[in-house]
Amino acid sequence: MTRVKFWGHAFCSLEEKEQILAFDPFYPQGKIPESFFPTLILVTHAHGDHLGEALNLSVRTGSPVLGTFELAEYLKEKGASTIDGNFGGKIAFPFGWVKIVPAVHTSTSPDGKALGNPCGFLLKFFDRIFYHAGDTALFSDMALLKNEGEIFCAFLPIGGHYTMDPNEALEAVKLIEPQIVVPIHYNTFPLIRQDPLLFKKKVEVETKTRVFILEPGEEVDI
Repeated sequence: MTRVKFWGHAFCSLEEKEQILAFDPFYPQGKIPESFFPTLILVTHAHGDHLGEALNLSVRTGSPVLGTFELAEYLKEKGASTIDGNFGGKIAFPFGWVKIVPAVHTSTSPDGKALGNPCGFLLKFFDRIFYHAGDTALFSDMALLKNEGEIFCAFLPIGGHYTMDPNEALEAVKLIEPQIVVPIHYNTFPLIRQDPLLFKKKVEVETKTRVFILEPGEEVDI
């Protein structure tokens, strides 16, 4: 069983067998509790609402931040432990592997530096494959993700305005064909206000995928 926690916005974590992965650790509710010790921090792009507390988490815990080369170098210069990567191939970890995959978005740091391309993460976490899309528009090559194997759980943005909206995310589900989807990146700000229950209804009527709607701070074992 993997413990999945939705902290809020796009911040999610996976926990199993003493491995704790933190994705895009922007915590809208305040400061991340000091009791939280991820073993790996994954950041999809440099916008403040995704980079979040990645630097502070790495400095406090000693855990590395995984990101594209430019983002990793930026954080390394500021004192973080980092693992750099880029599109193509897989990076091995004790839990399995991580593959950096494309996202259609932009990536500029809070202090205005352009930091390469945004990304998503496809990963084998023990015996199952997960996908965190980060911020992205819908694009047809999402269909290629399942070439690595059946995707168990996908974290997909549904907020619109800056990313896919619910209808586009539904089309992404049809391309990716995951067993489970957890919607992210919605309702944090007025511009990305959406109804996740309507998204859930459409996905479960039109596909075989189940939708788990998690409130900020809620966790589930799957």
